[in-house]
Amino acid sequence: MWRKSILWLGGLALCVSATSYAGELKTQQDKESYSMGLSLGNYLSNELYQQQQLGAKADVALVIEGFVDALKNQGKLTDDETVNLLNQRAETLNQARATQRKQVAENNRTAAAAFFEKNAKVAGVTTLKSGLQYQMQQQGTGDAPKPEDVVTAKYRGTLLDGTEFENSGEQPVRFALMTMIPGLEEGIRQLHTGGKARFFIPADLAYGADGVGAVPPQAALIFDVELVKVEKPAKSHGGMMPGM
Repeated sequence: MWRKSILWLGGLALCVSATSYAGELKTQQDKESYSMGLSLGNYLSNELYQQQQLGAKADVALVIEGFVDALKNQGKLTDDETVNLLNQRAETLNQARATQRKQVAENNRTAAAAFFEKNAKVAGVTTLKSGLQYQMQQQGTGDAPKPEDVVTAKYRGTLLDGTEFENSGEQPVRFALMTMIPGLEEGIRQLHTGGKARFFIPADLAYGADGVGAVPPQAALIFDVELVKVEKPAKSHGGMMPGM
C-alpha cells in the first residue's frame, strides 16, 4: 500500500515550483533535511491514499499549501478551526471504517459458510461437533496432549485465500496448549507426537467478530501443524504462543 500511495502522489511534483528545489544533496545536513521532508511526505502520501480508499477525498494542492503555510507560520485558519475541521473528518472516516469492517465481516462469514459446507465432503476431512474440521496427514505414535500440557510444534496459519499471517518456520515453538485459540487447542489434541494435520477453524473458534492483526473480522483460518513434543505442565518454562 505504501508504494501505491507514492505512485498516486507522484504527480505532486508538478504542483511545486522548480525554484523550490534545493539541488543536489551534498552535505550531511542536506541529506538529513531532505530526509525529514521525505519522511513527512511518505506519511502524508500514505494517509491520503488510505482516506481516499474510504471515500474521503482531498484537494492535494491545498494540502501542500497548508503544509507550506504552517512552515511559514501563516495559516489561514485558527488552531481551533483546524482542530474542529479535522475532528469532523475523523468522525466521517471512523464511520466509513466501521461500514467497511462490517461489510468485510459479512463477506468473510458468507465465504466461510460455503467453504466449510464444501470442505466437509472432501475425502479424509473430519468435522467435529464444535465445527472444527481437520485432515490428518500423519497420525503420529507418541502421546496425545491434554489441555493442560505444554507442546512443541511447527505451524503455519493462513486465511482461506492462502494469505499467511503466522509461521513458526523450521524451528519448533514451545507453548502451553491452553493459551491457544479454541480451534487450534482442540485440533492439536487430535494429534499424537510426530503427527501432522491441517485444521480448518471457524471464526467463532478463532478471533471472531473482532479479528486481530492481519486476521480480519469473521475470518476462518487454516493451520498446518506438526506436533513435535508433549510435556506435562510441571516442566513448562513458558514460550511463544501461536494463535493468540
